[in-house]
Amino acid sequence: MWRVLLEPALLFGSPFIAYVLYLTLRRKYPFEVDHWTHGVVSTLALLGLVIAVAGVFLIGIFADRSQGPYIPAHIENGRIVPGRIQ
Repeated sequence: MWRVLLEPALLFGSPFIAYVLYLTLRRKYPFEVDHWTHGVVSTLALLGLVIAVAGVFLIGIFADRSQGPYIPAHIENGRIVPGRIQ
């Protein structure tokens, strides 16, 4: 479950992280309000959305998938057998 939330969040946050690294390499303090204008934040947010949507789309296309059917968890001989994909 965490993977489903963290992957898009990290993809969305990557432009912001890159901008902070850029400001740090330029020897500017990245937490000054002057560096975070409405235009910069809007551009980074739109770029983050594009990267997150493209990343989720590409992960969905290229992810490994099992070819067998899913067998749900059940009880055999008084013991719980976990669900699995055959």
